[in-house]
Amino acid sequence: MTRYIRRAAALCLLLLAALLVNAGRVMVVEAGSLNDDPANRRIAIGRYAQPRGEIVVDGKPVTGSRDSGQQLRWERTYRQGPLYAPLTGYASQTYGTTLVEDAEDAVLAGTEPMLAPLPLLNGLTRGREPGGDVLTTIRAPMQELAFRGLAGKRGAVVAVEPATGRILALVSSPSYDPGVLSGTGPGVAGAWRRLNSSPSRPMLNRALRQTYPPGSTFKIVTAAAALDAGVVRDVDAPTDTPDPFVLPGTRQVLPNEAKGCGDASLAYALQWSCNTVMAGLGVEVGLTGMVDAVERFGFNDTALRVPSWVAKSHFDREMSTDQLALSSIGQFDTTATPLQMAMVAAAVANNGEIARPHLVDRTTTSGGATVERTARRSYRQAMNPSTALRLQELMVRAVEEGTGTNAAIPGARVGGKTGTAQHGFGNTGTPYAWFIAWAQGEDSARPAVAVAVVVEDAEASRTDISGGGSAAPIAKAVMEEALRLEAEGRG
Repeated sequence: MTRYIRRAAALCLLLLAALLVNAGRVMVVEAGSLNDDPANRRIAIGRYAQPRGEIVVDGKPVTGSRDSGQQLRWERTYRQGPLYAPLTGYASQTYGTTLVEDAEDAVLAGTEPMLAPLPLLNGLTRGREPGGDVLTTIRAPMQELAFRGLAGKRGAVVAVEPATGRILALVSSPSYDPGVLSGTGPGVAGAWRRLNSSPSRPMLNRALRQTYPPGSTFKIVTAAAALDAGVVRDVDAPTDTPDPFVLPGTRQVLPNEAKGCGDASLAYALQWSCNTVMAGLGVEVGLTGMVDAVERFGFNDTALRVPSWVAKSHFDREMSTDQLALSSIGQFDTTATPLQMAMVAAAVANNGEIARPHLVDRTTTSGGATVERTARRSYRQAMNPSTALRLQELMVRAVEEGTGTNAAIPGARVGGKTGTAQHGFGNTGTPYAWFIAWAQGEDSARPAVAVAVVVEDAEASRTDISGGGSAAPIAKAVMEEALRLEAEGRG
């Protein structure tokens, strides 16, 4: 009898050991795959068991949380949702997260180990702290002015602080309310279908993820390339560029909207936006030189994050000479995001250097203790400082006496460049209106803001839409507010 008891005890011990081994295998080896299994409802329940942290603009939350009383308890809410949607994105129980809601999800959801008083212990126990907050660089008055300026037209506005890379305004229009996607059920699914099927594409972030032909605003990049390469040494000297200008290797004549562009100087060409001069300078710089120059500004960069990902602004690395001529005036296959063109203006304003653009100033615990602060970092040296100083003078001239007079601000130094980008088959589509600029207060040591505005406006006629007429007034309003805020901060 004792022998059978021992055998039964041994079998029980063996079964217990097997049970422990299997439990260890499930908890250690298969934990990751089980957590990621869509059928594991516990993960979703745990994720929404507490409110998310807040996204903050100018000290005030632009997000919130609502107790739904459902199994997935807390739903995201948004204050002035359409205004800040290009910044926040959405946090949906059905469709996931985008933009800052996605890039800073660990902080907002409370899973970031650094939120815990003892981060190492929290990582071992996989605990969840109260959601932390994300404090952004956006200035509310500038955001509101840019949004109102677009007035529902398709387009975007981006404003950055040249010296630091802080993004001060980020607007995409038309917009949408991300709160309609927060929960679950037929209402959310219906809103998703309506938003995605809308011809105006309100969920497209035109500021960060839509690229446009930059048109004549790109001439600032070509001018920088020509000055850095020594192709132009005197900005007021004739460039020996004929008008009409025949694209190399073709019979196609490149037209000018402006008068007096034959053999015009670089200064005149930027002031009045001469296509022929800038196309000829791009050809003189050459393909290798132009590619090197544009990539110093950030074109062809697939890794830029702000912290959300940014679409690549494109400049061909291989093309014929006639294509290079067109690319040098922002046509052919050249495309850019509004953020990229704001960075071009910022490079001129900041003596040739581009500070890495960013939307998040810092993240904090729910109690306000700083978790991480975004340090100022250099992104690229786009041009020589001496080149930037000459381009500052030429952009100021374009605002004071040229195509950008609608952006002039009394008592401030403003430099700008208009652009009217052709697109569509045979360039028959309504041109996009562009304006890029920077502004410096009379009592300030450096420019306070650089801005890019693009307006698609499919309802306007070709004669009514232009960078100076449609985009420059929006840029002016945003820059005026930036100067006011800077002066207020000094006072």
